Amino acid sequence: MTTSLVLPNRSFKAFLFDCDGTIVDSMGLHFRAWNEALKPWGGVFSEEAFYELAGIPLKRTVEILNERQGLAMPPATIEAKKEQLYFDLMHTLEVIPEVEAVIHKFAGRIPFAVVSGSPYDSVVKSLTQVNLIHHFPVIVGGDQVLHGKPAPEGFLRAAEKLGVAPSDCLVFEDADLGIQAAEAAGMEWVKIERRALQFNR
Repeated sequence: MTTSLVLPNRSFKAFLFDCDGTIVDSMGLHFRAWNEALKPWGGVFSEEAFYELAGIPLKRTVEILNERQGLAMPPATIEAKKEQLYFDLMHTLEVIPEVEAVIHKFAGRIPFAVVSGSPYDSVVKSLTQVNLIHHFPVIVGGDQVLHGKPAPEGFLRAAEKLGVAPSDCLVFEDADLGIQAAEAAGMEWVKIERRALQFNR
């Protein structure tokens, strides 16, 4: 049984969605891909750290792991390998039902955008896999901003592209850093509850 999301009791002119863990149930796939990409370099991503850093662009994530673990893993190399591993697992990707219900209910009534810490191409592939890409004319990937979440840049850019004031945008997010970014942008938000990490074949 799908639990309906409770939205704020006022109207909005745009909905801005995170992607991973919000629209698509992809966190388990990303977690597996990260650890497979890090392993040859001696790196490791605990589940706690994985969720703590959720929403941060990939290269910056590698830099943080280097700092914490005393390593010198090459960010660009790790990013490319991690994304390829994720793409290899993407055939098992599923949408998060309660968010999909919101998308279908409001599609065509107000504009949507996606603001993600994942690279633009990764977001496009994920949304295409679950047949939702046509609902999102605006996508801001983590590789398209100078300052990723928790900075508000991505959300503010999406609002600007949609021609909507930040105060009229509602953000859907699963990550604490994403919620901090929404608040910094002056936007209300709805939190998507974390799911158990699923390791699909």
